Amino acid sequence: MNGTPEGTPERTVRVVIVDDHAIFRSGLKADLDARIDVVGEAGTVDQAIAVIAEARPEVVLLDVHLPGGLGGGGREVISGSATLLGSTSFLALSVSDAAEDVVAVIRAGARGYVTKTISGAEISDAVMRVADGDAVFSPRLAGFVLDAFGTAPADIADDELDRLSARELEVMRLIARGYSYKEVAKELFISIKTVETHVSAVLRKLQLSSRHELTKWAAERRLL
Repeated sequence: MNGTPEGTPERTVRVVIVDDHAIFRSGLKADLDARIDVVGEAGTVDQAIAVIAEARPEVVLLDVHLPGGLGGGGREVISGSATLLGSTSFLALSVSDAAEDVVAVIRAGARGYVTKTISGAEISDAVMRVADGDAVFSPRLAGFVLDAFGTAPADIADDELDRLSARELEVMRLIARGYSYKEVAKELFISIKTVETHVSAVLRKLQLSSRHELTKWAAERRLL
């Protein structure tokens, strides 16, 4: 029996929205779907740290540039909430697509970074993925992170790559860059179900347990 049993409510994720523009926060709340339960809002660094500590959300949607505090913006919010990093994940949501902003907030501990140009449905999907432990990036931004965190080219064991088919390698590269299953399916002209099957096979063959580990594995080998 597939899907959620009839009458059983779909899982919701508790979220705090941090952005210094109240109008943007209101619009974002209206655009998020029913899986997202907004339990708090904040417009400054200090407010954000206090609200996050009180609400203890699963995910924080966090703007990078914020007033208040010591001028550290989103990075300062994350560092000020360090004791919650095991239970709360941070997803940067910003108008900025500058490499330095992306890298800085990921170094601070954010699980992903998406731009404000994406739709409410896409943001909702990104929140659910981050809540499940995935790293999520707008596709164009993933390269900044890989450049910053990738190690020097590593010796690639032939047997590692030989385990993957050509199609599995294509899927692996896109997933590791932060593409969603739907985006991979569109890019490769295959079904979402086929993408899921390939991802499961890749994780099993490489003895990895999550897409986050897959991104790290691919980055270390300069496969992206």
